Amino acid sequence: MSEWDKLRLEVINCTKCDLYKERRQPVLGEGPLTAEIMLIGEAPGAQEDLEGRPFVGAAGKLLNKMLGEAGLRRSDIYITNIVKCRPPGNREPLPHEEEACLPYLIRQIALVKPRLIITMGKHSTRSLLYISGVKINSISSVRGKPHNIRIGSDELMVIPTYHPAAAIYNPSLRQAIVNDLKQASNLIKGRTRSIMDFIEDKEHR
Repeated sequence: MSEWDKLRLEVINCTKCDLYKERRQPVLGEGPLTAEIMLIGEAPGAQEDLEGRPFVGAAGKLLNKMLGEAGLRRSDIYITNIVKCRPPGNREPLPHEEEACLPYLIRQIALVKPRLIITMGKHSTRSLLYISGVKINSISSVRGKPHNIRIGSDELMVIPTYHPAAAIYNPSLRQAIVNDLKQASNLIKGRTRSIMDFIEDKEHR
């Protein structure tokens, strides 16, 4: 049995928190297992819980459009969430729920070995940056700013941005998300030497 199959079985049978009691099915993630970019959201919603896939509801449809505007294809990205089961009523994940799921996420990162991670929303951003010793008060304080973290023996870059759901309720955030996705696109496609070069070039235009 592969490490991925072992992980999937563990998530399917997980009872570490009470979210398993009301879920239809856990949502582990989807995408190429050799993806250079990993996108991490917060938790499955109603449609995700029904289909067993991440970002397939309204926020997912908006995400697909924004990825296209940024020159990225969803099919090239591994997509997951910090929490694998839907919180009741689509509420935000609780700290102990995030802590219970974090080992699964770390194993996903170690298996995919992405060059770059895009965290969408405060929950996934807080969890990933905590690994590198960065504590955040709000997503707006770190949004669009690259951070380097280490997962096991692998070093990778994290670019935080807003969750697509936030742009549904506040459309003014949409362009900020697209800009952050463009940073990731330019770095992966080798158009800039680093994310900081891209930011400096943009500021001087």
